[in-house]
Amino acid sequence: MAANPAVSIHEYDYHLPPELIAQEPLERRDASRLLILDRNTGRMEHRTFIELPSLLLPGDALVFNDTRVLHARLRASWEETGGKVELLLLRPRGEDRWEAMARPAKRLKEGERLILGTGVPIQVCARLREGTIEVQLPPEVVDHLDQHGELPLPPYIRDYHGDPDRYQTVYARSDGSVAAPTAGLHFTPPLLEELCQRGVSQHYITLHVGAGTFRPVQTDRIEDHRMHSEAYFVPSDLLGELARVRAEGGRVVAVGTTSARSLESVARHPEQAGSWSETDIFIRPGHTWRLVDGLVTNFHLPRSTLLMLVSALAGRENVFKAYEEAVRERYRFYSFGDAMVIL
Repeated sequence: MAANPAVSIHEYDYHLPPELIAQEPLERRDASRLLILDRNTGRMEHRTFIELPSLLLPGDALVFNDTRVLHARLRASWEETGGKVELLLLRPRGEDRWEAMARPAKRLKEGERLILGTGVPIQVCARLREGTIEVQLPPEVVDHLDQHGELPLPPYIRDYHGDPDRYQTVYARSDGSVAAPTAGLHFTPPLLEELCQRGVSQHYITLHVGAGTFRPVQTDRIEDHRMHSEAYFVPSDLLGELARVRAEGGRVVAVGTTSARSLESVARHPEQAGSWSETDIFIRPGHTWRLVDGLVTNFHLPRSTLLMLVSALAGRENVFKAYEEAVRERYRFYSFGDAMVIL
């Protein structure tokens, strides 16, 4: 049997006018526009997000990622020189130590002390790889990150000084992400209640989004890309609940690519349900979907693994036609932007 041909990253590039990158959220979360894409026919329709309940059927299931974004960006300075340092906490490494991306990482040395903007000293424990270091944080910082750090907004959002809670979902409860699962930003408590009354069940998993979510694929062949690993948790009883949904004719709709990755990961490794695990699953066209029937998602960066995941569900040609339509209709893109639903 012939091997599948290599796929170039250039096949996942597209032009986006910079003014379509949303710099702040709308006043109302559920007022964003919603592009509906039929994954089988490619047919498109334009609605608003508040109309989502009318697009789903009684017996369908929504799966949300309840991760909460840490105030993980720390601004510090060298104790000796006063030179500026910026840290992005990635994940704990036991006790009071954290892995962090640092700028400038190359100039930081093991044993050096840094002073946070709040005056608290921290220590560089080790240099790691790819611009990351290990730092020791006192308990007062770890326990009160919201006082010592800032929400790490994506680099394409500049000078946002609004309510930081607008970069959290209304159901966020498990601290651990450095980026929001942005498809969930459109939901409000009244909308969730309306979905419940509609007969759409709601389920929660947790995947802590890492900094790798913003990294474009650097390899020319997408097959050569090494996916970043992220911690995730799927409740032990969720697989059975979703199996019943599908057996009774309902659809499992993932809210966001992180929920989709978690579901497809646990579908391959059901023994991981009920415990924290790591996933580096890379979903791209050719993927065989086992649990996900539909997806609520935002519009993603060119050359991103997220764009490839969406293309795996709806087909690259359908997705790129939808993106062309969204640009033509002046949709708002990326984290604070509009949404699409693939059914």
